Amino acid sequence: MAHNEKLADRVREILAAATSNVEEKKMFGGLCFMVNDKMCVGVRPERIMVRIDPATSDAVLEATPDAKVMVHGGKEMKGFIFIDESALTTKKQLLHWIKMALDFNANAKSSKKK
Repeated sequence: MAHNEKLADRVREILAAATSNVEEKKMFGGLCFMVNDKMCVGVRPERIMVRIDPATSDAVLEATPDAKVMVHGGKEMKGFIFIDESALTTKKQLLHWIKMALDFNANAKSSKKK
């Protein structure tokens, strides 16, 4: 599974400063960072995926041209947003998206263990 290791390192650095309960898993064709056993941020070859509040995702997508909704199995995944690496050139830009994901993570439901 391919992912952007440089981008993953940038995500690791921010998450390590914010929380200690982070687990990395390979999934969805990239690397996923689980926070408190919940999907939070994913890194793919040329973008990241953040899990944000589904109630705000439409407004976020309308306001951000570099963001796209995640489509999985032909279905739009409300609250799962892709952001192109070109819109993440500064630490402040990346921190903005990770902070949104961490804010939602505090209230997100954990997926059921199999």
